[in-house]
Amino acid sequence: MSKSPGKIYVVATPIGNLGDMTTRAIEVLSSVDLILAEDTRHSIPLLRHFQIQTRCQAFHEHNEISVAASVCERVKQGESVAIISDAGVPLISDPGFPLVRMAHENKLPVVSIPGACAAISAISVAGLATDRFTFEGFLPAKSGAKRKVLETLLDESRTMIFYESPRRVIDTLKIMLELFGENRQAVLARELTKLFETVHKASLPELLHFVESDSNQVKGEIVLLLEGIQKEETDEDEEELKRILSVLLEELSVKQAVSIAMNLKNLKRNQVYPIALELKKISEDSESL
Repeated sequence: MSKSPGKIYVVATPIGNLGDMTTRAIEVLSSVDLILAEDTRHSIPLLRHFQIQTRCQAFHEHNEISVAASVCERVKQGESVAIISDAGVPLISDPGFPLVRMAHENKLPVVSIPGACAAISAISVAGLATDRFTFEGFLPAKSGAKRKVLETLLDESRTMIFYESPRRVIDTLKIMLELFGENRQAVLARELTKLFETVHKASLPELLHFVESDSNQVKGEIVLLLEGIQKEETDEDEEELKRILSVLLEELSVKQAVSIAMNLKNLKRNQVYPIALELKKISEDSESL
């Protein structure tokens, strides 16, 4: 008679305050056969704090594919395994996806043990629209690649959530200001649930000044949230804007054409720039044919 398979538990851990560890998470981590941890040096002190003695194995982006197959075999034999990340919910910009995907392919049960999540915690207190939002994770480290990703979001109407390194947050805010304009609202949510928690909402230029003027704001774990575009113009307004930009782009750069069109139509940069980019691309594509 074959053994019933075990389970794979995806277990959330605190993002700062240890009081956010759930009773269920402690029970599961204490009962499984193995805990897969993003960084055992980080997780073992946490486990010891809650007197969890389960064996812990490193499970990170460099070994998760090779480990996933062996873990699935163990689960098939009846063992249960838990995945934890350094903080928050595993798989959310953290390792674990290959294992969960392989578990589904092998029809092995995967169970969520919910808890703290930086992205959800941040949007709940940000004061930006929460009815629809998009999680973008970490932006590319290099400015050029980062700019390209942000350009794809110029017409995004949902609240955008980003994770960002404290070393790169000022560069990111500068690029956001350039692309999305001075009127776009944004939020810095830093060190959530910790002693020096900061949640600061402001326009992009004000938020950039806030971060640049206080060195403490470029320390710790950071979530950036950006307001979605407010679509106010009518179809007729947009057609008129396209006509103006088409004429300007025949003689001027995108930056110059956008600047003139903004003044002529009394519009914000984020209402003009994506349309100019689209028209420029259409023009270049037609010339290449």
